[in-house]
Amino acid sequence: MLTTPITNVTFEEYLTYYDGNGFHYELVDGRLELMNPPTIEHFLIAKFLEQALDAEIKRLSLPWLCFRESGVRTGRNKSRLTDLCVVTLEQARELMNLSAVFQSPPLLIIEVVSPESVKRDYRYKRSEYAALEVPEYWIVDPIENKISLLLLEEGLYEETVFTANQKIVSRTFPELAIAVEWVFDAGNLG
Repeated sequence: MLTTPITNVTFEEYLTYYDGNGFHYELVDGRLELMNPPTIEHFLIAKFLEQALDAEIKRLSLPWLCFRESGVRTGRNKSRLTDLCVVTLEQARELMNLSAVFQSPPLLIIEVVSPESVKRDYRYKRSEYAALEVPEYWIVDPIENKISLLLLEEGLYEETVFTANQKIVSRTFPELAIAVEWVFDAGNLG
């Protein structure tokens, strides 16, 4: 991960920042941090999960939406890009013609780990999402072949790790039945 030389960026400046290069940045304590483009495996896993969540939202007629690569404000001058997040229609309406950076906690955030994001996903985002009071956070780790599901309990995350053919048990989607191996199989092309 490269850090751009641009520092002392406010959250408001971040919302309208555009350097013309098409790269994506997170805002971390006023610094723009360049995010590496995802791998094909990463895209395929995120797509599989997005389709599963969209299908479950539709099946249950929930007033929710699942977004890929939207932002979440996690501090005064901090904003993270999520791989997936589930929000209410009302949260989406509030940002209809604005940058897609949610300032209220999504119902669920999912991050897919890549080699350069291990510390960011397991440590920094975990504490930032807990402080924001995101009720459920999944860390999907194709490197370790596990999914850590974190549920907010009294301000801290309680973690359950799922592997192999275990089915993910989600508080947000209690009837969802996805085995961990299906998620990682989705990341393969053959």
